[in-house]
Amino acid sequence: MHTKNTIRKSYAIVSMREPRTDFAHWQSLPLLTRLAALEQVRMEYHQWRYGAEPRLQRVYSIVQR
Repeated sequence: MHTKNTIRKSYAIVSMREPRTDFAHWQSLPLLTRLAALEQVRMEYHQWRYGAEPRLQRVYSIVQR
């Protein structure tokens, strides 16, 4: 299932003397938002690295004799 992704513009005014940390930003986001971002990065990596969505190559069935 493919959905159209949009980029939301955002900015923050900070002091140059203040150390920059992305950890605080990610911790402030809800869990489902962080998981969605992680899934997006994973999908982009697989598209870049392998050229396709990861899928199972074969389906195996275990049959008891």
